[in-house]
Amino acid sequence: MAENEIRNIGLFGHAGSGKTTIADGLLFLAGANTRFGKVTEQTSVFDTEPEEQDKVCSLNLGLASFKHENVLVNLIDTPGYADFIGEAISGIEAIDCAVVVVDAVGGVEVGTERLLGEITEKKIPVAFFINKLAKENTDFQKTFSTIGEVHKKSVVAVTIPLGQAGKLNGVIDIIKGKAYDANGKEIAVPDDMKDVVQNYRDKFVEAAADLDEGLMNKYIEGEKVELEECIDPVKKGITAGNVALCLAGDAMALIGIKSLLEVAVEFMPSPQMLPDIQLAGKSIKRENASPFLGYVFKTVVEPHLGEVCYTRILSGSAKSGDLVDNTTKSSEEKINQIFLIKGKEKTEIDELNTGMIVGLVKLKNTNTGDTLTKGLNASLPPIEFPTPSISMAIVPKEKGDEEKISTGLTRLHDEDPTFAFAFDPEIKQLIISGIGELHLDIILSRLKRKYGVSVDLVKPRIKYRETFTKKTSAQGKYKKQTGGHGQYGDCWLKVDPLERGTGFEFVDEIVGGSIPSRYIPSVEKGVKEGLEHGFLAGFPLTDIKVTVYDGSYHPVDSSDIAFKIAASMSLKANAEKGGVVLLEPIQEVEVYVPESFMGDVIGDLNSRRGKIMGMEGEGKIQKIKALVPMAEMYKYSTSLRSMTQGRGFFKMNFSHYEEVPRDVSQKIADEAKKTKE
Repeated sequence: MAENEIRNIGLFGHAGSGKTTIADGLLFLAGANTRFGKVTEQTSVFDTEPEEQDKVCSLNLGLASFKHENVLVNLIDTPGYADFIGEAISGIEAIDCAVVVVDAVGGVEVGTERLLGEITEKKIPVAFFINKLAKENTDFQKTFSTIGEVHKKSVVAVTIPLGQAGKLNGVIDIIKGKAYDANGKEIAVPDDMKDVVQNYRDKFVEAAADLDEGLMNKYIEGEKVELEECIDPVKKGITAGNVALCLAGDAMALIGIKSLLEVAVEFMPSPQMLPDIQLAGKSIKRENASPFLGYVFKTVVEPHLGEVCYTRILSGSAKSGDLVDNTTKSSEEKINQIFLIKGKEKTEIDELNTGMIVGLVKLKNTNTGDTLTKGLNASLPPIEFPTPSISMAIVPKEKGDEEKISTGLTRLHDEDPTFAFAFDPEIKQLIISGIGELHLDIILSRLKRKYGVSVDLVKPRIKYRETFTKKTSAQGKYKKQTGGHGQYGDCWLKVDPLERGTGFEFVDEIVGGSIPSRYIPSVEKGVKEGLEHGFLAGFPLTDIKVTVYDGSYHPVDSSDIAFKIAASMSLKANAEKGGVVLLEPIQEVEVYVPESFMGDVIGDLNSRRGKIMGMEGEGKIQKIKALVPMAEMYKYSTSLRSMTQGRGFFKMNFSHYEEVPRDVSQKIADEAKKTKE
């Protein structure tokens, strides 16, 4: 298939904006599905997993390849929930043009802005679709203006609504100057809309003139610029990211969806229109004659096929049976079965060409973010996924399930790199980490459904620390007389508090051989073992310098074990007068919310012992920066979703350790003692 006969398009936007309904509508109107699949009726081509049908929303990236007017359209549908941002980021790696869906009722939401930022950072061409215009209280022009403010680049309308909110009758195609009803049938443009249409046509011409010097000269000199002259400059402007198109409609009523399909084929770039790929100092054209280069943007584990690697063919061609290099893993792979994918349907093909998006199966050592090549000894950069924001501990419901759990979690991580897990030996818990509570709920639901194991979620233990607040010195003397040789070790240690985050330092200041040098490692070992158990509540000691400066020994009874015990005794004696306090991990939190929810969110962070560090606007969204104790952030994403009607999200990373307030410290110490009893 020729490169110019392919369109790789992705749908992005806030949760509930109607992306999957648009995707199903496109398939139906292109004749790729015999019925209009609907999420609410569990007939969508894209939302096929039980968890998606249960939640009535997309949780995974969906892919459907279909033909329209001899053009192969590879359509990517992505989730809008912040918890599943990783799926959308994978989708961004697969496309040549992004369609950002905006709910006409909610306007440009937090999730939409976040995704638009990711898309524009990758310099991917953009179009907008204002959806749900059949609903009450919608205003196309108002939403259109907001998009222009947020996108900060030229946005021109190519379709506008015919009729007002609640009485949407169809759309008007600005370029064709024609109107289409809900069935896609051509109807007359009403007389009272002709001036409005002309105004939008003039804006289209102005945008084209800004992109083309020849048109600009004609425009300035007052010559008439025909709309047909503007098509190519606008196409080039879209590809270059200098202009974005905007369309109107209502997916549930299939209004404006046919126009979206036609605009995708007519205006959105084919792979060959995009800039050459820069790799290892080479400039690679996106054509079949170039060396083969494929990129795995998503991995799916299917019951009968195993791992299916969703792969975008950036250049070149290959056939089933060919050997290729996985340059990311420095290994060789054989291209086995190749599938074009349409939801759960798969059509086997035997050749890969530039621009295709396919599923490759039975690859031995290939995962998301890997590069497959022939004759190119280089790799494309890995996908930058967001780091997990929350962690929970899990406990098997049945004894002996540990191995099955580990296998299942490993495969789930392969499918979703934003999910991670590890056993933490310090707190002796198996910790799973993800973007939010909903994300982890879905992971555990899949663990049970796919791998047959159930677990209980429990609160992860907090890694508290202890430290000294005063300089101290104390002796530790261990003397034991038994039959035969006795035990003798004597050391003086001084302890100095250090700055937060310094850790532990051991210094040997013995002079004159009061403790022989051969016993100093045992002193250090005794100190380190004492640090691990703490003294206030049993948490490790940190941020202190321990110096051994004096002591004594017995030429017969002294031993390594005796000096180890003496050092431990000395450290304990120091701790009793060192003003030991409890430290807690503090998280750096960034919360993104619409301005109307700022008061509630700040009040909630304050109630969690948070310190607000600053606020800044990003478009219509406010970013609140705060430092909050980790212990207070348990299940925060659920609270945030509730406070902001699902319109807020947050990022969280470890910042530093800080002293726990005295009243809170006592409660933690009491709980720690109970746990050990």
